[in-house]
Amino acid sequence: MEAHAGGATEASANEKMAEPTLLLPLCKPRVIGSSLPILAAPGDDVILPCHLDPPVDVRGLTVEWSKPDLKPDPSDRLSRVGYVHLYRDKREDPDMKIPSYVGRTALFTDDLKRGNISLKIVNVTHADDGRYRCFIPKLRSKANASIIRLVVDPNLLRTGTTEAPLRDRGLQTPDPEDGTDGKDGRSSPNIWILPVVVCSSLSLAAAAVVVGGYFLIRRHRKREVSQK
Repeated sequence: MEAHAGGATEASANEKMAEPTLLLPLCKPRVIGSSLPILAAPGDDVILPCHLDPPVDVRGLTVEWSKPDLKPDPSDRLSRVGYVHLYRDKREDPDMKIPSYVGRTALFTDDLKRGNISLKIVNVTHADDGRYRCFIPKLRSKANASIIRLVVDPNLLRTGTTEAPLRDRGLQTPDPEDGTDGKDGRSSPNIWILPVVVCSSLSLAAAAVVVGGYFLIRRHRKREVSQK
């Protein structure tokens, strides 16, 4: 019995040693946001992409989203500037939230463990236009913040939810079937360049065949006459 108990104890110790352990990343994590502006129309829902590379579980850390160009309220004696979104103590902290963003922002809480700290803003307005700063104060890295630019353009069509930079409508590739340039419905001369070049080339080739055939026939007739 003692040998059996000892064997069980040894087996349990071996099992504990075999359990996988969570290894910290060898390189320091960096906060990375979109380097291109996020374009949206008024009324759109947008996602400001931001994540940690390599991925780090940030559920126990503070995540701050703010507008760095926003000036403090002159009436505030402490010159405080509110947050667009503040995540602290594993939940949103609304105490310092900018009033215009109340009920309109959210983090993807299920993805915080994978280092996804992107911010969703619903029903954007022109007042939301500007730079946003994603910041993790206690991240052990110098690259603990990133700036993302949101452009709210009333000339854009509503797209629903935007989470990647959009191209200007004036730069869109025109439909090859409608013959327009995508700006104001006018025909684009570039669309007709290729057909004209092809037709011209075919015409020249046909003319060359006809002329070449004519001279071959004349040469053949001359040979016949000289042989007679």
